[in-house]
Amino acid sequence: MAPEHTPTTGGGSEGAELGRFLRARRTQTTPEQVGLTVGTGLRRTPGLRREELATLAGISIDYYVRLERGKETRPSPAVLDSLARALQLDDQEHQHLRELAARAARYAPDPPPPPSRTVRPHLGLLLEAMRPNPAYIVSRSMDLLAWNPGGLALYAGLDEWPAKQRNLARYLFLHPTAHELFPDWDNQVRSCVARLRAMAGTAPDAPDLTNLVGELLLKSPDFAKLWERYEVTGRKPVHKTFHHPQVGTISLVPQSMQLEGTPGQRLGVYTTEPGTPDHDALLLLDMTAPRSTPHATRSDHNSSRRQG
Repeated sequence: MAPEHTPTTGGGSEGAELGRFLRARRTQTTPEQVGLTVGTGLRRTPGLRREELATLAGISIDYYVRLERGKETRPSPAVLDSLARALQLDDQEHQHLRELAARAARYAPDPPPPPSRTVRPHLGLLLEAMRPNPAYIVSRSMDLLAWNPGGLALYAGLDEWPAKQRNLARYLFLHPTAHELFPDWDNQVRSCVARLRAMAGTAPDAPDLTNLVGELLLKSPDFAKLWERYEVTGRKPVHKTFHHPQVGTISLVPQSMQLEGTPGQRLGVYTTEPGTPDHDALLLLDMTAPRSTPHATRSDHNSSRRQG
């Protein structure tokens, strides 16, 4: 049997990312999950062995080893479907596998430029119209690009960072207040990493993603552990609870949506029923947030326009 190989978490050949994903899913799938009987002997390989997965998928062990090592970059749709069934991938993970294989079959000589950070003026008006509901616009790599007063104040302490440093993933892992703000911090960060993993898997050389991931790999052991798991699906909670230092404990309904005609920008907004204590807390948060926030947003917008 070929020896196990642990790939790095950085860039590499076009097939490397496909191999990393397969290995991560293989090592996290137990024999019991797929109906295999495990003997009493010591297993040195976490999860499935390579030959076990190859047998389950109906492909040769040599071919599978080449896939996992990034040397085979053109698996057929039938092979991908067989691997997805053997690994019991859900629909989102299956689609991610297809996208990785499609990218591995292409040759991309130069990394794409980072997307523009410019936020269109009418989106700033939209954020203002949503008050007192906290709302913000983030880039595909979770940089905070624009916000209304509550949208920034909801992430307690984020306003202490310079505007260009404000990033929701960076906040979750590196800001000392994040652990206190989110009672389900473990679920929050797992979902965050899954989203970044899914994006970075299909654009591993994009500088906005690689710079953020590289920073978090160096600074956060928690991020590094989750990144190595290569999960690309995360649970989206119906409600999100905040233990906010200014307005107390509040439970809000999160909603996120892609903004048409933008380079991957998303709108995030939190709502709750009017007349409830949670809504009163949002009113208080909106009223007590620093009034300089809208000016900072416009200033950052104008700066990004000059840079874009």
